[in-house]
Amino acid sequence: MFGLGGAAPQISSQQKLQAAEAELDMVTGMFNQLVEQCHSKCINKTYNDSEVSKQEALCLDRCVAKYFETNVQVGEHMQKMGQSGQFMGRQ
Repeated sequence: MFGLGGAAPQISSQQKLQAAEAELDMVTGMFNQLVEQCHSKCINKTYNDSEVSKQEALCLDRCVAKYFETNVQVGEHMQKMGQSGQFMGRQ
């Protein structure tokens, strides 16, 4: 009757759209950061060849794998902190 029945609050279409846009912005930002970091680390700046060399491809593969693994570990750590109340200054 007063919203205390245990049901989850309804999310409006506008809120869903805003959440989707925020998630897209976050994913796009992460992708751009990944490209920038791995490109600067792995690709020869002189562009001597029109194709990616085997060494560059291997470096890119490792860079991307490390980036995603680190991202997963940070996310898991932050989730644990949030669940334990350490996140947002609470202890």
